[in-house]
Amino acid sequence: MSDEHGKLAVKSAPYYGGKLEIVPKIPVKSLEDFSVWYTPGVAAVSKAISENRELSFEYTWRWNTIAVVTNGSRVLGLGDIGPEAALPVMEGKSLIFKFLGGVDAFPICLNVKDPQKFVEVVKSLEPGLGGINLEDISSPDCFYILDRLRQQMSIPVWHDDQLGTAAATTAALINALKLTNRKLNKVSIVLYGAGAANIATARLLEKAGADITKMILVDTKGILHSEREDMDELMLKHPWKYELALKTNRAKLSGQLPDALEGADVLIAASTPGPDRIKKDWIQRMAQNPVVFLLANPVPEMWPWEAKEAGAAVVATGRSDFPNQVNNSLVFPAVFRGALDVKARAITDTMALRAAQALAEYVSDEKLHPDHIIPTMDEWEVYIHVAASVAEQARDENVARNPLNYDEEFVRAKKIIQRSRKLLMSLMDQHFIKPLPKVD
Repeated sequence: MSDEHGKLAVKSAPYYGGKLEIVPKIPVKSLEDFSVWYTPGVAAVSKAISENRELSFEYTWRWNTIAVVTNGSRVLGLGDIGPEAALPVMEGKSLIFKFLGGVDAFPICLNVKDPQKFVEVVKSLEPGLGGINLEDISSPDCFYILDRLRQQMSIPVWHDDQLGTAAATTAALINALKLTNRKLNKVSIVLYGAGAANIATARLLEKAGADITKMILVDTKGILHSEREDMDELMLKHPWKYELALKTNRAKLSGQLPDALEGADVLIAASTPGPDRIKKDWIQRMAQNPVVFLLANPVPEMWPWEAKEAGAAVVATGRSDFPNQVNNSLVFPAVFRGALDVKARAITDTMALRAAQALAEYVSDEKLHPDHIIPTMDEWEVYIHVAASVAEQARDENVARNPLNYDEEFVRAKKIIQRSRKLLMSLMDQHFIKPLPKVD
């Protein structure tokens, strides 16, 4: 983390008193207007919804509103810092949702560690929301929580550390393989780190057509395989990792990361921040012109120029100051835009895959380059393209209450996202939002 950015963030936090506020979007010119927006007029709206609860998506903010929910048990690179300390991060997430996706998101930080209780609390929020974005929850609890909420709720539930990162990684890999003349169903992939991001990535890559038997996961104990001595423990405590231990690594290779990389085409690292977690001579063990993703933040597992010096043809990181930033911010605002606009009952894995494919497609063959395999966050029109693709996929899977095709959602999403961006710019231009303070 840049010291300068950190100092500015700490000074700005009390200066603004947080990143968000609620602003009415209806006209209020006199007290008489409250007779319409509140009592007695509001009773007619409530009565209509009581007779048809689906009208809550049309008559209230529910159609465009989600909660960003955490317990602060695994925040960024900070670990288990608790719900209060997680709040600034959830505010930032909500800001990105609004600016890039036009989605009204607000943070909810729960003082709940027990995963079953967490599920029950979040389920109770459903009547007032259009969707749930789970955030910064420790593994393996995050898998349990997402699976249960997807089963038990009838609004979209998404865990960004799983599905968002997996979709962004898949998109980047699709284009990296184009550049290195490889086919997804033929490549051998090593995933270094077996937390939420890489477990979800392995699953999504399989849906995209990768051969999961040629994947190898490496965690803190070494290469994962079906005969590893801790399999019984994994079966009981981490069934999601256990399932991948059975499906991946057909050759039952054992050892550590250098052993896994021997002849591999692709490395996707989402592990402990570096540098020097991965050595140059390990990359040199890989196949010719390998693809290397170094996604740990704030410091990648090795510096990207070292990976290139070791022979990597395409390198990506999670940072914006290096080429090819693989960041879930490219995914989640658009996925929710599309899901909310069709009033989806869920966000499925295939909707996440469709988002990844749309993200990859946005980089044309003319623009595709080893230093440009994925769009950047300032290419804001990509969010419209991804939203339209997700909405159409929801329609095709029959999880949309309000089915829209690609073109219909493209027009709708563009209008909403443009309005959100213009609104923030207007508030800044008219000084309703103060300029950033100067750091001494």
